[in-house]
Amino acid sequence: MQIKDRPEFSRKAAVMTFSPDQDVFTAVQAMSEKNYGAAVVISPDQKPLGIVTERDFMRRLLNAGLDPKTTPLSAIMTTDLRLAKGDDDLLDWLRQMSNDRFRHLPVVDDDGTLIGIMSQGDFVSYTWPELLNRLKEQARATFDINPSIFIGLAAFVLIALTGIFAILLTR
Repeated sequence: MQIKDRPEFSRKAAVMTFSPDQDVFTAVQAMSEKNYGAAVVISPDQKPLGIVTERDFMRRLLNAGLDPKTTPLSAIMTTDLRLAKGDDDLLDWLRQMSNDRFRHLPVVDDDGTLIGIMSQGDFVSYTWPELLNRLKEQARATFDINPSIFIGLAAFVLIALTGIFAILLTR
């Protein structure tokens, strides 16, 4: 499935963006008001330059003892950006986000202009139902092929439970 095909992509509110010279305090206020965990720092032509997250505020601002009212976002933003396109494969990006431990993925068009952002939570909303459906399909296929596996497993569980109850009752 492609990123652009997810309802979360098309239904999301506009990406919160700031210029690199915007002060951190203003960004924190706006992000707090809207309950955003990340915002994209963009150039005048809407190209992503960096991203700021709650973690950046903690590690690069507070931990360094910087003043949020005088520190520009460019001083604390993450610049090692990974950028997706709308037609990229959703599961490929979920794996990369999980393996590389980042939670926000700006999405750009073919010109590199910011068009959206996906969070790990947006991807997980797809994968949990998908995984459960695959488990159901696999269980159904296994049962259709060899129902004796499930009958044997049920018999084993029943015998084990009977034995446990018998031991508990004799004490």
